[in-house]
Amino acid sequence: MSLPQSHTQCHSPAHDGDLDSDKAARGRGAAIVVYMLFLGSVLAVVTAPIGVLIAHLKRRNAAPWVQSHLQFQIRTFWLGMLGGGLFVAAWQLLGLVGAPAVAPWALGYVYFTACLIWMVARCGVGISRLTSNEPVRDPTSLAFGGARVTLADE
Repeated sequence: MSLPQSHTQCHSPAHDGDLDSDKAARGRGAAIVVYMLFLGSVLAVVTAPIGVLIAHLKRRNAAPWVQSHLQFQIRTFWLGMLGGGLFVAAWQLLGLVGAPAVAPWALGYVYFTACLIWMVARCGVGISRLTSNEPVRDPTSLAFGGARVTLADE
């Protein structure tokens, strides 16, 4: 007679046999917190730097599949900062060349909207993969970590 198993671990096919691929994986909680801080930065910008600091601090000791999430988060922050710097330079350039006042504001609106969509989509993909106990396929991606993003149900 066998006893019922009280705890089953959720393993993705890519992680069969990997003891760190369950919900108790090292660094998984930190990765969740960082995604939430990044999403919170929509309302309070100060949460994103706190999130990237946590990601940097936790990356070395995290399970390998969680490290992909932390790398993805770090890259999300620094790509956003680079994009912000380029935006500020373009905005200043428009002022220097005497563009109509509406041009920098239109550029700012388009830029802010695109960045918001990009960041929320990256966090959405990351959270989806994290809650499925899967790594980010391509954490160095400029887009969505190797995920195919669609608006259709499949």
